[in-house]
Amino acid sequence: MIILSILFFITAILYSSVGFGGGSTYLALLLIWEVPYYIFPIIALICNIIVVSGNSFNYIRAKNHNLRLLIPFLIGSIPMAFIGGTLIIQKEIFEILLFVVLSLAGILLLMNNKSYDDSKLEIRKLHFLVSLIIGSILGFISGVVGIGGGIFLSPILFLLKADKPKVISTTASLFILVNSVSGIFGQLTKTDILVEIIDYSPLFVCVLCGGLIGNYLNLKVFSNRFLAIITSILVIFVSIRIGLKIFI
Repeated sequence: MIILSILFFITAILYSSVGFGGGSTYLALLLIWEVPYYIFPIIALICNIIVVSGNSFNYIRAKNHNLRLLIPFLIGSIPMAFIGGTLIIQKEIFEILLFVVLSLAGILLLMNNKSYDDSKLEIRKLHFLVSLIIGSILGFISGVVGIGGGIFLSPILFLLKADKPKVISTTASLFILVNSVSGIFGQLTKTDILVEIIDYSPLFVCVLCGGLIGNYLNLKVFSNRFLAIITSILVIFVSIRIGLKIFI
């Protein structure tokens, strides 16, 4: 548990520094440590909430939010995250889903690192239906697997030129926060799941501390682009480890 707690701490630092929760990597670490797979999602979602709460508060305080951009995604994602959280899937299927999600997340984050520069963007207004569909898909994935979805939403918003980088980061953080809450409510429909996660409470303390440090690094020390590259390398490395575990 000590080594796992340290890795959760480091993960929280890296992800919070680029505005994400870290759910995808928490899941991978839990899999590597052979924690019972059916409690993966709720542990990761709780960690997401702890980490992105600070980011979301800072972003909102800086007035970087755009509710018109965010709300259509949430309308689609909130019910779907809950529905996804209620589903019970087999371990083998869960591991494959996690491998695919992590691989895509790492590649998208690495390809998208240039978007973290404060360069000017030609902003385009998104159609409500497009946002609704994207939010629904990401929400469902979030509830089933236990990620917040922001690591996918952020590159999509950059690709679609939906808003300025800081606004997109705020949107992704708030999306993760709300999705994680909805996903947890779905997970709680499964019997006795809260009792089983009590033994993993040290992980929550570690991500709280890591999240605070990551916020500081984001504001004072490193550039978003540098931190995004480091985080993407970590995600890809962990996805490779999972792939080796599943297929070899």
